[in-house]
Amino acid sequence: MGVGSALITPAMMAILMWTFTGPARAAAIGIFSTSAGVGMAAGPVLAGFLLDHFWWGSVFLINVPVAALALVGLAVLVPNFRSPTLRPLDPAGMLLSISGLVALAYGLIRAGQVAVWSRTDVWAPIVVGLVLLAVFVLVELRVKVPSFDPRLFAQRTFGGGNVALGLLLFGVAAITFYNAFYLQGALGFSPMKAGLANIPTAFGALAGAPLASRLVRRLPLRLVTVPALTVAALTMGGYGLLGLQTPLVWIEILLLIQGLSIGMVIGPVTAALISDLPLEQAGAGSAVTNTVRQTGSVIGIAVGGTIMSITYRRAIEPSLEGAPGPVQDQARVSAEQARHVATTIHRPALAQAADNAFIHAMHVGAGWIAVIALLGAAVLLITLPAAGKKKGPIPEPDYEEARSSV
Repeated sequence: MGVGSALITPAMMAILMWTFTGPARAAAIGIFSTSAGVGMAAGPVLAGFLLDHFWWGSVFLINVPVAALALVGLAVLVPNFRSPTLRPLDPAGMLLSISGLVALAYGLIRAGQVAVWSRTDVWAPIVVGLVLLAVFVLVELRVKVPSFDPRLFAQRTFGGGNVALGLLLFGVAAITFYNAFYLQGALGFSPMKAGLANIPTAFGALAGAPLASRLVRRLPLRLVTVPALTVAALTMGGYGLLGLQTPLVWIEILLLIQGLSIGMVIGPVTAALISDLPLEQAGAGSAVTNTVRQTGSVIGIAVGGTIMSITYRRAIEPSLEGAPGPVQDQARVSAEQARHVATTIHRPALAQAADNAFIHAMHVGAGWIAVIALLGAAVLLITLPAAGKKKGPIPEPDYEEARSSV
């Protein structure tokens, strides 16, 4: 799945760059960047329906006809684009980047499992991962046609925008990770109900992109995206106000604002970063942007999960006094395990303690996630130009033209 995603995104962005010009290009990139909102809306609801009625493997099998339909659409509708620049494979870069990310993520996740950073199986993978990633950057700087071109980061707007997007996706992945356990674990929602509860996030993202596109025509990109990213960070910190008795309507409002603000950042910033590159660098720039975003998501889940695990373990510890050793070991793993063992041994107080410990851990983690996302807003504030270059009236992006052409 990872290889397939990595093959699709850079190529599609390059095709959009070569297919569209002028306002239609910005509209097409905006639609492409926010199309994930459709999946965000339909995916969890469909998955919840399948889990409620069929075998859990149906969640994966449903993608087979979806992929088949996409292949037909690609063959019929997408131009047979071929890049004029030959880009050979970069096996050294691929091996170093994969190995570095795997080692780094493993070390961070392991830290949350054992809660002792001095252990060799924690710090050693982290150090190895950082070293491999540093070597990866050095190797890519020496390769004539790298798969990941670090030189692009020398461009202030491109580099800063990608760092900001990476930090934003870090926060989005981490807070989404928390949200799943909060809704289905602490609040006891079914998969279907949890999927429906997340629809406001998707609707907000879908509405945010075109709204931001229209605002960017009249205002500098920085003036639109920095406040939006700040609001997104604050909504992530807003999870620190949620509890076991929070009314669903307040959760939905928080998710709607979060989706709206995220949509107002990702689409316009991505379009600005890619549009500023020469056509021959569109594929390379898209690969860099996609890599940064995916890396931010991976590290976000690893770090967010580690913060939650360590904080939860410390919070649940006082409630485990007097419990049998096996019960203590299982309850320390996670709130889900604690609820399970509490039901097995008929100790509802343990389940309540696990819920309270989880909520405390979510509050602490949400605070750190918000701070990291706010760093992304600060990066945008520093690196984006204060005012757009006026070259005359800018026509409104023709979204219908972009849709029909695609």
